[in-house]
Amino acid sequence: MKLKLHWQIIIGLILGLGYGIVAAVQGWGMFTNDWVAPFGKIFLNLLKLIAVPLVLFSLITGVASLSDLKKLSRIGGKTISVYIITTAVAVTIGLISVNLIKPGDSVPKEIKEKLEATYQSAASTKAGAAESVKDRGPLQPLVDMVPSNFFNSASSNRNMLQIVFVAIFIGIGLIQIPKDKSKPILVVFEGMNDVIIKLVDVIMLMAPIGVFALIASTIHSVAGDNISNVINLLGSLGYYMIAVISGLFIHMIVTYSAILKLFTPMSLKLFYKGISPAQLLAFSTSSSGATLPVTMERCEEELGVSEEVSSFVLPLGATINMDGTALYQAVAAVFIAQTLGMDLGLTAQLTIVFTAVLASIGTAAVPGAGIIMLVIILEAIHVPSEGIALILGVDRILDMLRTTTNVTGDASVAVMVASTEGQLRPQSTPVKTL
Repeated sequence: MKLKLHWQIIIGLILGLGYGIVAAVQGWGMFTNDWVAPFGKIFLNLLKLIAVPLVLFSLITGVASLSDLKKLSRIGGKTISVYIITTAVAVTIGLISVNLIKPGDSVPKEIKEKLEATYQSAASTKAGAAESVKDRGPLQPLVDMVPSNFFNSASSNRNMLQIVFVAIFIGIGLIQIPKDKSKPILVVFEGMNDVIIKLVDVIMLMAPIGVFALIASTIHSVAGDNISNVINLLGSLGYYMIAVISGLFIHMIVTYSAILKLFTPMSLKLFYKGISPAQLLAFSTSSSGATLPVTMERCEEELGVSEEVSSFVLPLGATINMDGTALYQAVAAVFIAQTLGMDLGLTAQLTIVFTAVLASIGTAAVPGAGIIMLVIILEAIHVPSEGIALILGVDRILDMLRTTTNVTGDASVAVMVASTEGQLRPQSTPVKTL
């Protein structure tokens, strides 16, 4: 009997973790870089390869299938409102967690100095990247969202918000022309969308190997050829990690479960069982954009979300819904301030809520993008941005967890919107296959 996808991914993840530890102990760093890590990069590149066409074709067909602008504005308004609310809740949970645990007070002075010295060059690079973002005007995000050249936008996954804009724009245009003229164009887009979904199935055949390689590579990047590096790092930043992880866990269990219980008939068991392969993939890739194809497939085939809702809500969510990232940024900002002996009052923490919500909307759905937005938050509350050197060592591990939260949030909102729109397939009804 063939193992289900989520079990295959779990096995790959566990084996990758085991191999990474053994490789660190045995000093197999060069072998890992040369012969293991490339398979993870190939898998991740394949997912990124189809991310842009998937968002483009699925959103165009999704918007065009809404048939009128009134329906589009209703679903769009509902989706964006819920995304903003859940992000604000996530930031609040993060602030409560970090203020209760106070992880910054537990880091010894010598450990602070060692971490700052180790990651100072990387921190300077991130701060420089954030400086150019910080100097922009208040409406610059709106300007950035509208591309001057579609092909330039499509050349990078970091421009996903521009792809979303173009897709919605084309979809609106298709709604407003006669159906006999729009139908041939829609047939092409729908056909391309079906092809992309099938390519996802092909790529997922490689998922266990890809996840194995990605986890092994991550362990190596943190540990090098000495596993004691991981132990020392986790020990010195343990309370900070606990504050982030507990916040993410509470947000996932309480907030998303509340959404499902209050607005949908779906059981939590069915939801988490259905979305688990996407969660595991998000954990191993640290990219909600790369995970998007699998998230859409699981929501449609396993959770019963209609293609009309899925193709609109999920690409939008992968672009603007970053609950896990926003929560982490709140915890990290307060942790750095605590470590540096700075007391943040109510005004500063409210600034964190506001800035983190806005920053999460503009955060690219790629690994490590959240750290650049964190620099902007630190500057907003007058905390030295060089302080990110304290947390860079464990950022990759936490990036995996916050991406899992982001993807779970996208899926729960998609189920909620589908349910409130009467487009959630009854759980007993099988999905139609092509």
